[in-house]
Amino acid sequence: MNFINAQVLDDLARRLADSVPPSVRSFGRDLEGNFKAVLQSQLVKLDLVARQEFDVQAALLAKAQVRLKDMETRLKEIEARLG
Repeated sequence: MNFINAQVLDDLARRLADSVPPSVRSFGRDLEGNFKAVLQSQLVKLDLVARQEFDVQAALLAKAQVRLKDMETRLKEIEARLG
């Protein structure tokens, strides 16, 4: 899971563990670790991509759309000359 900073995940797990009432905290020794493991396993299931990878793919898509538009225009010009 490269798309999430480990420190951000640690901080989120720590905040979740801190939000648990003290009476419940006594049942689990390492709530923070448990929260982190659950967060990691659930985030992997989301099939997310890194922002950088998304931006690269968005740029490639934009470039492909421009080329497609140009090709459609050229095709219409050729069809007009032939028909």
